Amino acid sequence: MAPMLAVNDLTHIYSIGTPFEHAAIEHVSFTVEPGEFIGLIGHTGSGKSTLIQHLNGLLKPTSGEILFHGKNIWESTVTIRQTRFQIGLVFQYPEYQLFEETVYKDIAFGPKNMGLDQDEIHRRVLRASGFVGLPEALLKKSPFELSGGQKRRVAIAGVIAMEPEVLILDEPTAGLDPVGQKQILENIRAYQQAQNAAILMVTHSMEDVAVIADRLLVMNDGAVAMQGTPPEVFAHAEELAAMGLDVPQVNRVILALRHMGLDLDAGIFTVDQAVQALTARKGGPHA
Repeated sequence: MAPMLAVNDLTHIYSIGTPFEHAAIEHVSFTVEPGEFIGLIGHTGSGKSTLIQHLNGLLKPTSGEILFHGKNIWESTVTIRQTRFQIGLVFQYPEYQLFEETVYKDIAFGPKNMGLDQDEIHRRVLRASGFVGLPEALLKKSPFELSGGQKRRVAIAGVIAMEPEVLILDEPTAGLDPVGQKQILENIRAYQQAQNAAILMVTHSMEDVAVIADRLLVMNDGAVAMQGTPPEVFAHAEELAAMGLDVPQVNRVILALRHMGLDLDAGIFTVDQAVQALTARKGGPHA
């Protein structure tokens, strides 16, 4: 059975035929399955943003293909239009793209463009606002009256309201305080679990992807340099450092202890996990 989303040998070259010609991504291949949470990491300029803009047809590849349910998304104008509803993309700092007079209208914008009737649009607005924790009382307000974190949630709800099978987010927690970051990640996880949606999240936070992602794709110089589960990827700390990346702080300590001979799980990424593992080694809290 074909994967839900398949990226096959994707290459994108900017400014072809000019002195500024350069390849942003080259020969990138990977698949995405329903319900999967993928973290996309890499240093600035590694090709992450160019890659995600291909996945819902904002950019057309120089070569290679993107298959959604086995069909090339560029097969026709109909398939590319459908793809943009089924593969949702939330840009970095999406709150700067809010423009309607009320929160309700901003969230309803996508479903309205899909040609849905008013009852279905209303259902989707309420459901999407529920996923991101926006009280119904806020729907009548102007989005410009809201806090930064609330605006971020409105923008994400606007994409969720189209009920995409794949939700792509570019640095969704950037610029938020720790409480806001935690809430946004919980909102994304709630949508993923309710819809069995695939999530692809671009982030510079190794701590976030370590605990939330099923699989990591590591971009470097326009190519997928590494992929695997968080423990598999973060076990290559030296290779990641050479790419300008780091491992989560707790995991760095655990890997150092393993190197010293302690039998600890390499997949420990949080303080709570580390305390539990070290306590178990000592024979319990009262040993």
